[in-house]
Amino acid sequence: MIGPKIDASKARELVEKTVDAVPGLRRRSREPASQSASGSMPMPEPALPVIPTMGVGSLAVPGWFSLLVRQMRNEAVGEDDRDELFADALRLAVGDQIEAGLDILSDGEVRRQRFVFEMHDRLTGLRRLETRRKLGVHGYDQVPQFEVTGNIEAPQGLGIVEDYEKLRDAAPGRALKIAVPGPLTLASMVHRARRSEESVLDDLVRVVRREVERLLQAGARRIQIDEPGLAHPTHGLSLAAAAQMVNRCIEGTSARFSVHVCFGNNLGRPVSSRDLARLMPAFDALIARELVLEFANREMAQVDLLASIPDRFDIAAGVVDVKSFYIESADDVARRLQMVLDHVPAQRIVATADCGFSALPRQIARAKMRALVGGAALVRGSAAPIESGVKV
Repeated sequence: MIGPKIDASKARELVEKTVDAVPGLRRRSREPASQSASGSMPMPEPALPVIPTMGVGSLAVPGWFSLLVRQMRNEAVGEDDRDELFADALRLAVGDQIEAGLDILSDGEVRRQRFVFEMHDRLTGLRRLETRRKLGVHGYDQVPQFEVTGNIEAPQGLGIVEDYEKLRDAAPGRALKIAVPGPLTLASMVHRARRSEESVLDDLVRVVRREVERLLQAGARRIQIDEPGLAHPTHGLSLAAAAQMVNRCIEGTSARFSVHVCFGNNLGRPVSSRDLARLMPAFDALIARELVLEFANREMAQVDLLASIPDRFDIAAGVVDVKSFYIESADDVARRLQMVLDHVPAQRIVATADCGFSALPRQIARAKMRALVGGAALVRGSAAPIESGVKV
């Protein structure tokens, strides 16, 4: 369906007003790269408090961004317009996180809309299959699916290194993280291979591994492997084999790696069994430094299992429910964090959301981020409760 035509001057005016409305947010325009450019020594991270706060990855975007992305797909937006669109969206993503008080910032994945569903466009050796169900409610059976036609490669990379560099330049002096789709999640949309499944999976591991290596060269210190695919491995993989695929992407490297395992969040809905107990052997096999797990939307069920996770892992606990429009108070978040603290010491806890905020309206996502920060502050004993009502 062709989106409504919009007046370019009015759209630009709306973008400018939205960007300028974020307190303390400076506009940057084609500035030279910082001293932490590719191959050089990254800048030191700022000190973080006990129980630092962060988002998982994606952030909610303003309505004008969604409208212009649709226009872009209809070829109604030029290359310079596109660059300006994404640059403004990144500034807002950074500004929303700073305004909320998050300690560790992401790029909001504004250039990677729809999670990994469009990431396969950067891969060769694949042919997109016709969607078998096009009518009715949108669901997981309507996400892109692909057939293997040759060796799977990413000649220009996955674009995440460039996203990290833009984030680094937009938020100097901040603790940063960047998320990379894991090989299991990429593989979940690849089918009907004319080669062995093992060789196809090897290709995807190499693609992710190469992106990770380039991120390290660009100075990334915190890299998150997004692996909802670990909760329901495809291609007949056992949980142990699936964990080893993730390990192959990061082994022998020195960054602080996180593995984000959730049960799906397409339009706020899960896709797999939400039983953490069955995943414990896979967690034990991972070589990452941090596990990013969801609890809030499961009403903190099985939080006691954290006590049996090896203490080599930090736990980024999801204490804000991104699958609900209910806006938590700081007290709600603090109570959930206290339940995590019953099983994990504060020095190993990061407070986060269950998943990315992209399936929520922006004003609700911003309120939830403020509640996350307020709840962590309450637990640290460093602040009074923060009001968490919607504020545009």
